Amino acid sequence: MAKVSSFIAVISLLLLPALCLSFSVENPTDRRLLVLLDDLSLKSSHSIFFNSLNSRGFGLDFKLSEDPKLALQRYGQYLYDGLIIFAPSTDRFGGSLDSKSIADFVDSGRDLILAADVSASDLIRSIATECGVDFDEDASAMVIDHSSYAVSDIDGDHTLIAADDFVKSDVILGKTKIEAPVLFRGIAHSLNPANNLVLKVLSASPSAYSANPSSKLSSPPQLTGSAISFVSVMQARNNARVMVSGSLQLFSNRFFRSEVQKAGSPNKYGKSGNEQFATELSKWVFHERGHLKAGNLVHHKAGERDEPGMYRIKDDLEFSVEIHEWSGKNWEPYVADDVQVQFYMMSPYVLKTLSTDKKGVYMTSFKVPDVYGVFQFKVEYEKLGYTSLSLSKQIPVRPYRHNEYERFITTAYPYYGACFSTMAGFLVFSFVYLYHK
Repeated sequence: MAKVSSFIAVISLLLLPALCLSFSVENPTDRRLLVLLDDLSLKSSHSIFFNSLNSRGFGLDFKLSEDPKLALQRYGQYLYDGLIIFAPSTDRFGGSLDSKSIADFVDSGRDLILAADVSASDLIRSIATECGVDFDEDASAMVIDHSSYAVSDIDGDHTLIAADDFVKSDVILGKTKIEAPVLFRGIAHSLNPANNLVLKVLSASPSAYSANPSSKLSSPPQLTGSAISFVSVMQARNNARVMVSGSLQLFSNRFFRSEVQKAGSPNKYGKSGNEQFATELSKWVFHERGHLKAGNLVHHKAGERDEPGMYRIKDDLEFSVEIHEWSGKNWEPYVADDVQVQFYMMSPYVLKTLSTDKKGVYMTSFKVPDVYGVFQFKVEYEKLGYTSLSLSKQIPVRPYRHNEYERFITTAYPYYGACFSTMAGFLVFSFVYLYHK
């Protein structure tokens, strides 16, 4: 038994490095996603979207939303890096899952995709509200658009909309322009004006409104025009990303493969823009694009290499930091002209825009201000679509020592002149007083 125990211990020590590597988070796409479904048939009806995630290296774990064994974490450790909820009608999740645990999941820095439709339950609506999105209060309402609807021989209520008002951001939707409109059938939502972290990605046209398509309007609809959002995203302050869609069909194989022609437009496309839109947006949500990391913050006196323990006022210093962006496969240098550094004590005394060598290194040089105290080098970078960066390093600044001042200060020459003129005047006065009658 002793030999067996020793053998197991040796094997454990040999496997420990491999286990540590297997849980490395250096690769943002080496992650597991939990997919919650109302019905397992969605696994096949939305297979193109799921296969896209699989092909990009994500491990998908499909479960029914009412599975009694549902859990996001075990022994204080999260089991998944992302969550996809394609279960709009569920009133209650199984296991230990609820709206609070999902909010905690996002608060921990993990990502979420939430899709709803006209059957959206109060639970799904409350989760969306936590993310800064408010669905139409009318449970039977759908988005209707009599001018931007998709031309169809079957649908005549104009709830099948060809939407093409995309957010203008290459980071969020990719550099390849989405030419074909996106087919949308679902419910409207608006953004909480108090939440400045949420953003409309696909918006309705000015002629759209939210109402029950099977009944006449008795009062003006609450949501109209460009205030309606079809798909919205949020990037939290901890860089967790959330996508909320008012249509579950938007991700379906049927909409991915459908032809599309917007009413009033002569252009007819053999394939809708849904697949490109959903794929590119999911890349952003799961940090395959727009994901930055920064490090190697270095500072030293000009002409030196070692980092000092403190600076003296008016010292010349050099500062550099490295910033890289995840390309989906590896880390590449991030190139921009708007990265800044602050030399900060209560307020920024120095604010400098960093220059880059286009290899990921940003650098600048400046003179330490004529103020002593405890300062910080601060790099705070926020740009639409990119993860925010916040780095800081503290350094004290001392005044001149008594033997470090210049012997004669140029600005003090008037005082020197006054001193010597006073001495000369005293000598003349003494000579006159003593020897002149």
